[in-house]
Amino acid sequence: MDLDDLKLELNRLLSGVEHPPEDRHELHMMLKEKLGEMRAMGMPIPEDLLRFEAELEEAEDSEGTEEKS
Repeated sequence: MDLDDLKLELNRLLSGVEHPPEDRHELHMMLKEKLGEMRAMGMPIPEDLLRFEAELEEAEDSEGTEEKS
């Protein structure tokens, strides 16, 4: 995937943030995949995307903890 394709995918993901999908886990997996591709290409990761990824991970961890209780 070239840089332009990756940017288009990230824009698509971010537009999904404005209208979040019902499945937050799916959005999180898609974001992790795209960020992984960016890292593999040596591209800098925008700080806001890193924060968003951390927030999604925290929310999933909280949900997992609640389900075990």
